[in-house]
Amino acid sequence: MLLTVVVSAQRVQGYLRAALESVTGQPPPEGVPGELELLVVGAADGGLERAVAREFAGNDLRVRVIDSPPDAGAARDAGAAAAQGTYLLFLGGDDLLLPGAVAEICARLADDRPDVLRLGHDRIDWWGTVQPGDAALPAARNQLFRRAFWDAHRLGFTEGPYGDVVPVHRAAFLASDRGTLAALDRICVRHRLRRTGPAVAVTGRAHFAVIEAYERLADETGGDPRIAAARTAHLTAVLDDPGRIAPGDRAAFFRAAGLPGRYAAHRSRQAVRAWRTRARAAVRAGRKALRARVLRLVYRADLHRPLDPCLAVYGAYWNRGVACNPAAVYAKARELVPHVRGVWVVSSRHRDRMPPGVPYVIEGSRAYWRTMATATYLVNNSSFPGGFTKRPGQVYLQTHHGTPLKTMGLDQLPYPALTKGVSFERVIAHTDQWDYSLSANPHSTEIWDRVYPSSYEQLPYGYPRNDILCTATPEQTEKIRAELGIVPGSTVLLYAPTHRDYREGFVPRLDLERLSRETVPGCVLLVRAHYFYGRSAGAAAGDRVVDVTGHPRVEELFLAADALITDYSSLMFDYACLDRPIITYVPDWDAYRAARGTYVDLLSGRPGDAPGAVATTEDELRDVLRSGAWRSPEADARRAAFRRRFCPYDDGHAAERVVRRVFPVS
Repeated sequence: MLLTVVVSAQRVQGYLRAALESVTGQPPPEGVPGELELLVVGAADGGLERAVAREFAGNDLRVRVIDSPPDAGAARDAGAAAAQGTYLLFLGGDDLLLPGAVAEICARLADDRPDVLRLGHDRIDWWGTVQPGDAALPAARNQLFRRAFWDAHRLGFTEGPYGDVVPVHRAAFLASDRGTLAALDRICVRHRLRRTGPAVAVTGRAHFAVIEAYERLADETGGDPRIAAARTAHLTAVLDDPGRIAPGDRAAFFRAAGLPGRYAAHRSRQAVRAWRTRARAAVRAGRKALRARVLRLVYRADLHRPLDPCLAVYGAYWNRGVACNPAAVYAKARELVPHVRGVWVVSSRHRDRMPPGVPYVIEGSRAYWRTMATATYLVNNSSFPGGFTKRPGQVYLQTHHGTPLKTMGLDQLPYPALTKGVSFERVIAHTDQWDYSLSANPHSTEIWDRVYPSSYEQLPYGYPRNDILCTATPEQTEKIRAELGIVPGSTVLLYAPTHRDYREGFVPRLDLERLSRETVPGCVLLVRAHYFYGRSAGAAAGDRVVDVTGHPRVEELFLAADALITDYSSLMFDYACLDRPIITYVPDWDAYRAARGTYVDLLSGRPGDAPGAVATTEDELRDVLRSGAWRSPEADARRAAFRRRFCPYDDGHAAERVVRRVFPVS
């Protein structure tokens, strides 16, 4: 076996899957099959990273999960000890092996077998900007090490940050002396920079460890004279990164590094950079000045008021009223922490949706700004309006409002037509305010961690809005059906497609009346358009077709329905809690996927990707319903696999878990 790829999996839950796919998806080099193994190390027991690693190991015999210490250095050393390949490549869970890299590596190693092969590499930030790799920062991710060479010289990683310094430089010095240091002039590895996560991404004195790393390198090499240039370049790169050494620590860093003579020059360079930054900021500030003055008039005084520990403010769907996860949290909080008063934010055009007796404020009003300034608890499934800034001491729970099937957050950057001028800087500024991010399932946890890269705590609790789906009684269901005017004994199908970013208005791609009349005997078709389209689907109502777009609670519609027909809507993940048939109708799959991007391939046929029968044309949909394929054993098996993947937390107690974690429950 030629190559062992060791992937460390500490704190990379949103990144690991893509890293492993980048390795396992490499096409085998022509004429040399079986030249690759993948070892995953450092994945903690019970963590999402370990679950992802085991999933890959279960599907690919080339993948093994290695039990190892939690420290990244010791974990990689354990991977090297378990390796079988002639060469070692150490990747992080936030790295990618670019397409065709293994073939290029194999072709290069066919000529000779160097002890160290340096690979071309680059890096990509969270905005999607690709930059060349920094040669001043020694990293194992862009080096291939011959395993016999690694073992013979007892190379190994050190603990803590900058654990690559000693083994990478030692290997380079040794290989250079032997004439066995080579390079591959091809970009093979891409490092994904992260706003949060690893120690090197956090500003602080932990970066003084780079000085200690070079002291250790000097000890292990007998003071090799080549260290000086490498050390200076690396320490300067650390200083030039504003996210590593805080301004107040820079002088101390220079003193600890023994570089006092260079500090004045460095200060001059930094002063020039700071002046340019201030100049750009002044230009931006001018545009915001008018708006800021208006906000200060209504907000500034209230910000000096003390926070009210017994006040929580709720919002849902951009101020559309009491709904979704915030509504379920609100109801449970009234039960468990009745001393905490809940107030809802609602827009003036949706105030008629507010239930009697539920306190609310109108967005942008004086009462709104005072509430936002003084509430201790903030709960929303989208965002609060008006440029709200979170105060110290406030606790912000982001519940989200669906499992992501379509791309979200920073993953939307490759789709500029979709985002229509969205400021992703503002998106990230918003996510930086979150203290908690609610996750419906492990899939969501992976996605949120990557596309909203801020320092919040993930809550893998399930969706509170789905609790009723697990606890409702038959009597409750019959009551809901009666209120909807459904005749007893009817078969109720709920048709609930999502919106299309590339199409204005609700346009169902099927004949609703014909579908209800010609498919299932006694069928009643409930039609619910996406809330972006208003309160009506514009569909002709009748005995068989009922427009329920304006119904306040989709969970009640779920309980009333015997089956769901949907497309790319996240409602499928919620409805799956009921373990009732789901039909996926995707007549524009290719167009939707090209315009929006998706995380799940509904047409793949793989277990867990689709929740039941799939139709891509109106004729296929009618055939699925007429033939009974929508509730066949095959459809049931698909739904069972889908539920295992996306409904592991749903047990009727999600709201209670959330309230007990976020609020002061005695």
